[in-house]
Order: sequence, then structure tokens, then C-alpha cells
Amino acid sequence: MTFEELGLSQPVLQALDEQNYTTPTPIQAQAIPLVRKGRDLFGIAQTGTGKTAAFMLPSIDNLRDADKQTPFKSCRMLVLAPTRELAGQIAKSALDYGGFTGLRVQCIVGGTSVGKDRNKLHRGTDILVATPGRLLDLIDQKAFRLDGVEILVLDEADQMLDLGFIHALKKIVALLPAKRQTLLFSATMPQSIRDLAGRYLHEPEHVSVAPQSTTAERVEQFVTRVNQDEKQALLNIMLQGRYHQCENMDRVLVFTRTKHGADRVVKKLAQEGIEANAIHGNKSQPQRERALSLFRSGKVPVLVATDIAARGIDIPGVSHVINYELPNVSEQYVHRIGRTARAGADGIALTLCSDDERAYLRDIQKLTGVTLERLPLPDDFRAVIENAPIVKPKGNPGQAQQGRSKKVQPRPLGGKPGQRQGGGRKDGSRGDAGRGEGAPRQGKPGGGNRRRRNRSGGGGQGGSRRSGGGQSHG
Repeated sequence: MTFEELGLSQPVLQALDEQNYTTPTPIQAQAIPLVRKGRDLFGIAQTGTGKTAAFMLPSIDNLRDADKQTPFKSCRMLVLAPTRELAGQIAKSALDYGGFTGLRVQCIVGGTSVGKDRNKLHRGTDILVATPGRLLDLIDQKAFRLDGVEILVLDEADQMLDLGFIHALKKIVALLPAKRQTLLFSATMPQSIRDLAGRYLHEPEHVSVAPQSTTAERVEQFVTRVNQDEKQALLNIMLQGRYHQCENMDRVLVFTRTKHGADRVVKKLAQEGIEANAIHGNKSQPQRERALSLFRSGKVPVLVATDIAARGIDIPGVSHVINYELPNVSEQYVHRIGRTARAGADGIALTLCSDDERAYLRDIQKLTGVTLERLPLPDDFRAVIENAPIVKPKGNPGQAQQGRSKKVQPRPLGGKPGQRQGGGRKDGSRGDAGRGEGAPRQGKPGGGNRRRRNRSGGGGQGGSRRSGGGQSHG
């Protein structure tokens, strides 16, 4: 089957030809005809199978056929995404696919100037890709309306319908025209979220090209049992290419559960001479874009991330995904390892599992139907740990302070081992995974008590974040 046989217009076919796309993927072959007919759609497919093109290509043609004017301070097609990076990717795809149609495309995300967003949306746009938080900001400021929307798309719909975003989504949907086309796409869709999604769809068609929660078939999956406070030493050995399945590393994506954990891993890798960047919700948008750019180009071969990078980030050439900490939401594992084995390539997923994470591992294996192959610790691992410098704890008992270490020049991934460093203190900070980085904060993890200047009691915390979630992304 070809894209021409799916009934796409000549301008869209010309754009696909420029992108060297010739054969539709299974999700595209099934979804495009249904979307072209104007049907609501529920689409499930593994990551890296072309879901964006499955909804964007036919929607562009539907907008062309309707031949309506661009609405003032509104849009004709609204695509909601849970993260800034995913929103940027979708917008770029829309520009590529609609390059010969004359349709206007805009993208708005948090971490950028609200004033600039107001200006670029003042005259309206045909296609808007947005994160929920920034979209609601503009609506609250009377700078944007949703009365012109003809097509609504929820990408990574299971996360958009989760608790972190559901309040924002309810507000947005209430402002949309009742008569519209709604498209939901995701790689995973638990039954509870599926039931909730049914409220937003009208007699939807269902398209599923893979069993529920199936992990990418081309990803080899392994697990190593290791103490929590010894994970950093094992990660160092892995990134030095001295461990099973780590000989031919290219770009490596390391996942942690918390933002502070990601920063800590990057700091300790630097002490070993391994160059890495972190990406998470506390980073500014320019910092996140720069980290992704350096990782994409291969200039910095290691990216340490929270689950903000588990959704929809399409970076070719990621050879390994390392789960430094297991996600406490099993579905996130599927999205994490889907960052490798993109576009027909193979990939390797390595998981470091401590004793207190066994339950997470069992849930993941039950969900995916895959038993991860167990790898032993390196033969010299005990010696590495025992020879590591002992750092006496300071402050509260059981909390070891990180000692000063000699700075070394960063070396390429897989180079000669530098200083050996083991252990490190056990991370006692509270994780923010599970509620999503877009959900309201509950306070700084691990923060000490501060003496209040005003002892008279009185005011507590003033105000709260928007309950709609997604605002650390959007």
C-alpha cells in the first residue's frame, strides 16, 4: 500500500516525497482513511510507529477540504501534548507535512515569553500545538479562544487523561465546540483511562496495531540486581563500556525517578570524567532545548532524564536506555525503552533494580508479558566498591555528604576508565514520579527545617498552582 492509495492530496504527497516517506506504517494505513472520513478515533500503537503522521496527514487534508478562514484569536485544529519537547516535535511534523498547503502552524509551550505567544496567535492559526498550562494562561488573559476548533487531538492520551492533567483538560474541553472531531493516540492505554477517554469521543473507531502495553520487539531487555547505594558505581562501569551489552554504546538515555536524582547522577558522572546533561521539569526551556540538541548531535553522548523524556521524544541513534531507577508507574517503562530501537533499528534496555524496587519490576513484567534477562554484577565490582574512598557522614545520621573530588577532563563515552568512585549516599528524597511532573508540587524533597522569622503564626502558604497540571511542562 502507498500513501497515494490512502487518498491523500497531492500537496501532502509532495511533502511526504520530500521527507522520503514512501510506505505507510500499519497505524497510518488503518487510521488515515478513518480520520479522512471525519470519524472520532482511538488509536493505540507502539512508540516509533508513526502515530503523529497517522493523525496529522489526514487532518491537514480535512482542513484544506473544509476551506474555512483562519479564526481570529483561535485555531481550527488543536493538538495537546503533555511535554514541551513533544509539542515541538509535533509542530515540526505539521510544518513538514503541510508545507505545500498554505496552512499556518504555531506551537506554544511553557518556559517561553507569554507576550510573544499572544502576538503570534493574535490573528489566529490553522494548527496549534500546545501544552495545557500555557494554553490556559492565554485563555485566562482573553488572548485566545477555542470556539473555532474543528479537530481536537490528544497525543500521549493516557498521560493527558491522568490525574496530573485531567483538571486542565476538563477546562479546555468545556470551551470547545460540541461539534468537532476528536482523535486520541497513545502507546499504552490502561482500562481505567480508556473508560475516562470515552467521555470525550462520539461513536469512535478503534485502531490497535499491537497488543496492549507491548514493548518494542526490537529492544533487548536486561535487569541487574544491585544495592541502591551502589547503583552509581555500576552506572559508571556501564558508561565506560566495561559491562555486558555496553561495548558498543552510542547515545545513552539514563532515566531517574526524580529531578534531583537526575542532577545528582550528572554531577557524579562528571567526577568520573563522563560528560552528561540533565533534562527535567526544573530546567528552563532554553536549557532543555540545548541539552536535547547536544544529545541529538552526539556532542554529549549521555542524557539523564526524568520521565519527561519518556514520551514521544524521537532521537535517532539512541543505542541504550538505562533505567537507573525503575518507574513506579509500570506503563512508563514501556515509553522509556521505546526511546531506543527507533525507525527500524535495534536497541538495548538495561535496568538497575534494588531490593526496594522488586515490586515495580514484578508489575512491569506482568504488564509487558516479558521476563527481563538477569545479568550478573561485574567480576571486579566488589573490589571497585571496597576501594572507593570512604566519606564520613555529616549532619543527620545515615546521610553521607559527597566529598570533594579532583576534577578530570571529560572523555568520550566508552573511553578508558578514569577515577573509580563507588557508592555515594542513598537517595532519600521523595520521588515525584507517578503524579507526573506537571502535577502540583508538594514541597522540596529532602529540605531541612528553616527557622521562621515571624513566630506569630498567621499566614500559611499563599496560593497554589493551577490544579490543571502540566505546567512544569507547559
